[in-house]
Amino acid sequence: MMSCAIGTWAVALLAGVLAAVLLMVLGGWSFMQAAFIGAVLFVVAGALISFILCRPLPPIGTATIGTAEEETPAPKPAAAKPAAASAPAVTEAEVKPSKPLPGQEDLAARKGEWKYEGEAATPAPAKKPPAKKAPAKSAAPAPAAEGPGTKPETLSAARDGGPDDLKQIKGVGPKLEALLHSMGFYHFDQVGNWGADEVAWVDQNLQGFKGRVSRDNWVEQAKILAEGGTTEFSSKVKKGGVY
Repeated sequence: MMSCAIGTWAVALLAGVLAAVLLMVLGGWSFMQAAFIGAVLFVVAGALISFILCRPLPPIGTATIGTAEEETPAPKPAAAKPAAASAPAVTEAEVKPSKPLPGQEDLAARKGEWKYEGEAATPAPAKKPPAKKAPAKSAAPAPAAEGPGTKPETLSAARDGGPDDLKQIKGVGPKLEALLHSMGFYHFDQVGNWGADEVAWVDQNLQGFKGRVSRDNWVEQAKILAEGGTTEFSSKVKKGGVY
């Protein structure tokens, strides 16, 4: 505060002296007149500047004009939020019918006692893959007896109904069938009844086809054909195109 007062009065003194000098130089005033005006200006300017700049300031936080309560408008009450927005929605579970439904009491009494006791579905047994058929083994050729063998029984002619198609036996062609007919063999059962000695005799007496009986296993084939069965080769012959 003291430094502020000294500064302000110094400025006022400078202003009074400057005013007196200007009045004497420019206005042609006398020294006494100019000094009087300068002194008046010094007092007035010093007092005014000191009052404006060097007066004590109000404490921080206090209002200079009026009170804070007078200047600050009262806060407006917050608008109440609509109750419908904040209230939780009524769930379906809370809605109850005004009248009991038919059978409701009986259902409530039995609640928790019902249990499904249906038969458990038994899984269907997995289908087993079809067993693979073992390839048919070719019948082993009948062993030929050593020596000349024994001549089988022969026929002078075919039985009623005609001879069997001996060409259905694998290894018998048209020429060999004709040779068998000339030797007295016309039917499957004749060939199927041959034994080892008889096979040996036929093998040795088939001119140009020796050993064919045992090599192609005629006996086993003839047995199947005599019983009405078929062989793989006989099926081909029946379809045609073999001979």
